[in-house]
Amino acid sequence: MTTSPSRPRRPRALARFLVAAPLLAAGALTGAPVAQAAPADEVRINEVVTTGGVNDSVELYNKGASSVDVSGWILKDDDAGHSYKIPSGTMLAPGGFRAFDVSGAFGLGSADQARLYLADGKTQVDGFSWSAHSDPSWSRCADGTGAFRQADAVTLGAANDCGTGGGSTAPAAWPGGSAVATADGSNVFGEDLSGLYQDGGVLWAAQNSGTLWRLVRDGSGGWKPDTASGWSSGKTLRFPGGSGSPDSEGVTAAAGGIFVASERNGDASGTSRLSVLRYDVSGTGSSLTATREWNLTSDLPSTGSNLGLEAVTWIPDSALTGSGFKDAATGAAYDPAHYASHSGGVFFVGVEGTGMVYGYVLADSGSYTRIASFSSGLSGVMELQWEPQASRLWAVCDDTCDGRHQTLAVNATGAFAPTAAYNRPSGMPDYNNEGFALSGADECVSGSKPVYWSDDANDGGHALRRGSVSC
Repeated sequence: MTTSPSRPRRPRALARFLVAAPLLAAGALTGAPVAQAAPADEVRINEVVTTGGVNDSVELYNKGASSVDVSGWILKDDDAGHSYKIPSGTMLAPGGFRAFDVSGAFGLGSADQARLYLADGKTQVDGFSWSAHSDPSWSRCADGTGAFRQADAVTLGAANDCGTGGGSTAPAAWPGGSAVATADGSNVFGEDLSGLYQDGGVLWAAQNSGTLWRLVRDGSGGWKPDTASGWSSGKTLRFPGGSGSPDSEGVTAAAGGIFVASERNGDASGTSRLSVLRYDVSGTGSSLTATREWNLTSDLPSTGSNLGLEAVTWIPDSALTGSGFKDAATGAAYDPAHYASHSGGVFFVGVEGTGMVYGYVLADSGSYTRIASFSSGLSGVMELQWEPQASRLWAVCDDTCDGRHQTLAVNATGAFAPTAAYNRPSGMPDYNNEGFALSGADECVSGSKPVYWSDDANDGGHALRRGSVSC
């Protein structure tokens, strides 16, 4: 995001996104006792979502000690003629959460109610009414027993966010050294340096002005512009056809190309253009014209033109299939063969304004399919990085979140979910860090390896800093 004195206040994140079939909390998947005759008073409406990036949804929670078979039970809004029948075989284990997307049956309005009935459709079990849309979630605090209130995050399928930090785990100390040092020369880049990606001895850096940098090691632990093949001052990026100026925010490498996430065309800065662009970087010219654009604008919730795609990373198909990743487009385990020729992996993009992450299969032909939607656990995403050695996804927020980092991994339901949250290193001031890159396993020495941040504001005349993280 371009630095500005009037930088807009970013909206709060949706902390969990209902992407396909109803989600079941991990605690409800194993060790559940055999269901007994339904103790109806143990099942409660626990969360309701009526607006935002999540379809209208109602979550149930079993606060009792026995599993409950809720097959055939009925959800209604304030109109008796509207109903959603819970599918057969639906069990709620003790302490289990289950969320239902009711948008295909009825809509939940700004002044409405959610009601739960036994299968006869007449015996009411629970209900909740409201006079304003969820912002973003109406949630019981505590789960199953407390009063409803406007929570800070959507947590469908999991414990409600009752003031514990945006629906993610509590942040821990940085998992590496506390020291941070500059990693570039004085005023080499200026402001607006954003996404980073390390590929061996090269560090790729995207700058909001529509510039891509190819950086090489400077011999002292930092990076400097490559002076070969026209890279000395970076290369100007263009959309396909050679027009426009992509507001380049994130960068990654895959399938022999460099891929850049852009949130708008700098020549029409008031309009969102949420795109992933592919570039062939093998030439010697001073500019690069995209060989392919996947314009995702129509497929994503509307954002401010300067609050769009801020991050991109690529995860190999093999890593996703090996982890049991579930494809939200098919409702089944992800199968790369289901899709036409693509990069051999899935691109995940992060949205600055909402903290949401979306996964796409980008076909070589230019078409795309969204196969995942989930919250990063942060109020904004400025960087995404896949760490193959640890099979985890890093999401990074800038000074909006005090420089917090979040890790996510595929859980037992096949969805990405937060695994840990970390504060920035104690030696790092609260800079506007919009980029983050991890070195590879080959640089791990004595259990530690280098990491790098890019500071969009060029504080103290430096845009790159280095630290360390445990391997």
